[in-house]
Amino acid sequence: MADTIGKWAPGSCYGPVLTQTDLYLIGTELELNPILANTSESFQLIFNLSTGQTGGYNHEARDRDTPFTAKEEPATMPRVEELIIITEHSPWCTIVKNPAGVTLGDICGTLFKEYGEKMVTEKEFDSLPTRLQEQVRRYAASSANQSWQQYYSPQPTPTQFRRVDWLRERVFFDKLIRKDGYSKARLGYCAPNIFVLSLSNY
Repeated sequence: MADTIGKWAPGSCYGPVLTQTDLYLIGTELELNPILANTSESFQLIFNLSTGQTGGYNHEARDRDTPFTAKEEPATMPRVEELIIITEHSPWCTIVKNPAGVTLGDICGTLFKEYGEKMVTEKEFDSLPTRLQEQVRRYAASSANQSWQQYYSPQPTPTQFRRVDWLRERVFFDKLIRKDGYSKARLGYCAPNIFVLSLSNY
């Protein structure tokens, strides 16, 4: 049986990195890194899309945080140049690219840029039902006040919102999964490199 750590170790000795065209022509299934699938027995990823902070948790060492040292590990086997990530909690599609093969760090960095740094457009915000607009406002105001809690007066309610505010309390990475039916409904097609992002609020 192959050593799991060795199999996912960073490096270039894994054969060619598949382009989008290669992937579709070959039609091969991708094996997802256990950390992304949340099936690793030794490391559970703790990644906050709001702050970009990454860390980990080991069930056998519950008294301390585990550093995220696997950032350079490939996200999939075989390696691919591009991964497409969607989620049932937002309307956006995140495309993660790396010509040398997408890594775990690429996924975390791109998701943070897409959700933690990009703003919701006025048209996107107006598409939300009134009740959800209020929830987004409250979450954004709460986040702003937490950031500025060292000051005496609370921050005024934000009028612009980051994409992560749309997610409200679901700002932690849970896992990536294949859901071809949902991908087809959302994008009009499904492919081996399209994954659905599951989020949690822990």
